[in-house]
Amino acid sequence: MKVRDCIFFQLTKASQAGIGFWANKVKHLGVTASQAMLLNFLGEEDRILSRSLGQKLQISSATMTGILDRLEKLALLERQPHPDDRRAILICLTEQGRKYAKKINSIMMEANREYLERFDVEQSKAFREALKALSEEKL
Repeated sequence: MKVRDCIFFQLTKASQAGIGFWANKVKHLGVTASQAMLLNFLGEEDRILSRSLGQKLQISSATMTGILDRLEKLALLERQPHPDDRRAILICLTEQGRKYAKKINSIMMEANREYLERFDVEQSKAFREALKALSEEKL
């Protein structure tokens, strides 16, 4: 088998293409693709535990800490102590962060439409189902 025919090579290249497409859509906001996705999640559920946010994003705590640090420096989010558990930290959008989250969500909807326009409705549905099945695969 040639390397270019290997499914893992193809998945890697498709992932890189998708991330690059998304990164280009949000770069004018001064955030990375990962930072934009985190802000988007916070737009859905603000005031969330860092651990829970990391699980939703499926990233390590070390990666999460770096992203949070950079977004905090941009004044888009802040860490607040949990009112009932002094060991826990809540991740909260600032007012500016809420505005960014709304912009990013709009950009995400348009970017999804644009990225998938190469497929017809049935192909798009099958593609999404295949991606979901692959991402839920247990290692």
